[in-house]
Amino acid sequence: MKLQQIADKLELEKLTPVFDKEVTGVYISDMVSDVIANAKAGNLLVTVQVHANALAAANLVDVCGIVVAQGKKPADDVIKMAVKAEISIFATALSRWQVATKLYEAGLR
Repeated sequence: MKLQQIADKLELEKLTPVFDKEVTGVYISDMVSDVIANAKAGNLLVTVQVHANALAAANLVDVCGIVVAQGKKPADDVIKMAVKAEISIFATALSRWQVATKLYEAGLR
């Protein structure tokens, strides 16, 4: 499934351009070290972390995009870094659990 399809199904707010990559799975974590150790390339990262280190970890692992839950949004400098790294960032008021449920219902495992 492509990022744009997920953004449409979950009605996510696009904070960056959508770099329409293939989503190969989902990883949910708020710990930078956990993302680095366990997320896989192509995963969609669901988190509430909005700082530059979270983006750096996502870039290191080569996630396809980031969904920031619970109404949080990264600062403009983090968004600019994401655009440069071609990592799409989306925001939603949904909780991480609600995002996970909707992603599962959309067919992602």
